[in-house]
Amino acid sequence: MADGDYESVLCVKPEVHVYRVPPRASNRGHRAAEWQLDQPAWSGRLRITSKGKMAFIKLEDKTTGELFAQAPVDQFPGIAVESVTDSSRYFVIRIEDGNGRRAFIGVGFVDRGDAFDFNVTLQDHFKWVRQQSEFAKQAQNPEQGPKLDLSFKEGQTIKLNIANIKKKEGTAVSSRSRLAGPGGLSLLPPPPGGKGPAVIPPLGEQLPSFPTHSQLPGPANPDTPLPWPQPSAAAATDVWGDFAKASGSASSQNQQSTGWVQF
Repeated sequence: MADGDYESVLCVKPEVHVYRVPPRASNRGHRAAEWQLDQPAWSGRLRITSKGKMAFIKLEDKTTGELFAQAPVDQFPGIAVESVTDSSRYFVIRIEDGNGRRAFIGVGFVDRGDAFDFNVTLQDHFKWVRQQSEFAKQAQNPEQGPKLDLSFKEGQTIKLNIANIKKKEGTAVSSRSRLAGPGGLSLLPPPPGGKGPAVIPPLGEQLPSFPTHSQLPGPANPDTPLPWPQPSAAAATDVWGDFAKASGSASSQNQQSTGWVQF
């Protein structure tokens, strides 16, 4: 036990009874019925402490905390703590006085749950001791520790779950099918850009129709420029009428001024 180890308290039970244990006549184990259970030799408090790998069962006075007896435990189950054969509330422990003298006494718990906690506390402590010893051995010899084999055995296969991929493909197909119109024709989305305000004609009137590109006259070759549109007869009369009158009056005035007579 190292000097730097500190003592920690593992369990405390407020009431226990101590009994004198008669010599064991055979190897069949101790029986609590032989202890005169109605006449305990001492009653007080029990504490279980640990220091390093060792555990200590201490019997103390309830009021003053004075130590009555102490039982060092180096392993469990073992000779330092034994269970009786006829009850789960009684144990036989080996106490020491520090001078090399040892004695066996009986310890009994009033409540069965306290006896269960006593037993489990000792089990957990020495389970921790064994784990610490294994960790220390592995740290000294890391190559002797268990190795993780991740290689494939002969005939071993792995299975991949691709349910999510199929679900995504089905979603893409359904979205394309929604864009398709009747008869399997795909419907194109509307052109980008905003739409101008719709022109609503007054009642009784219709909007003028404009010729399409196919209705306009011109050569079949799209590279040939289209001819300048010619005005209609009525439009030519309306446009050039005033100019003809003006030119006629101007010519007559020029003839009168020059003295020429036109035959």
